[in-house]
Amino acid sequence: MPHPLLKAISAGGLALLAAIAISQETQNAAPPGNAPAAGGARAGSNATPEQRAAATRVFLGLGAEPDRAAAARGAPLFQQNCAFCHGPQARGAEGPSLITSDVVLGDDHGEHLVVFLKTGRPEKGMPSFAGLPDNQLKDIAEFLHLQVEDVANRGAYHVLNILVGDPAKGQAYVAAKCMSCHTAGTFAHIASKFRSPDQLQRGWVWPARPADNSLAITATVKTADGATFSGRVTQVSDFRITMVDEGGQTHVIERGAGVDVQMNDPLAPHQAMIMTLTNEDMHNVTAYLETLK
Repeated sequence: MPHPLLKAISAGGLALLAAIAISQETQNAAPPGNAPAAGGARAGSNATPEQRAAATRVFLGLGAEPDRAAAARGAPLFQQNCAFCHGPQARGAEGPSLITSDVVLGDDHGEHLVVFLKTGRPEKGMPSFAGLPDNQLKDIAEFLHLQVEDVANRGAYHVLNILVGDPAKGQAYVAAKCMSCHTAGTFAHIASKFRSPDQLQRGWVWPARPADNSLAITATVKTADGATFSGRVTQVSDFRITMVDEGGQTHVIERGAGVDVQMNDPLAPHQAMIMTLTNEDMHNVTAYLETLK
């Protein structure tokens, strides 16, 4: 059977195809952030790095968590015996990358890798490491699993300080670009609503849609026979549009000849802004908003 990571990658491809479905959920309900974290916690936008890492691990189906102490012991062993062929972080050199190796991904704590390493693949130029004791081979296995973790689990990444902008320039940008839609009250104490500056930056660049549907995408559809439907859009494609009207009734309308669809997205200005937003402007605005705690 495919390893869970490979299945997660395949699922990710399907998710891209399903991206035409419009999410009406909040940022806290995004799949990685909504998965159960350690201790049953839910890792939303204000989760700690540890909670995000645990939640992402569950969401991706990465399997057993690597033993970091064992991986630390295995690191020098890997460098001495394997790095010349597979690279210092197992990402490939003269030999292939081990990050996507079926042998590595199909192992949890060395139960398969130890046997494999003791046997080797002499016909492909990989020697046997039968001279190393099992405990050291298990440590090498944990080192490899940690490399997979570092590549696959973005929830474990530690964001560096992003407060590198000029708050005064950020204030000028907000005054010039944002106040046509927002009021000063929108930004009052905004930074205190987010756990960290990187969450603040994500929040203002690409705001989440509240669970109360106050920023939901809506549409008015006129069909070829003259009927009119209005409501909150839950899914749209080139072929059909699905809406929920004020009475809670769902309408699925095929987008054929004579069907007119007028959509309204309250977050459209943010989508347009992203197309012209520079890194400097983004950092400046984030630095300014961080002062508004």
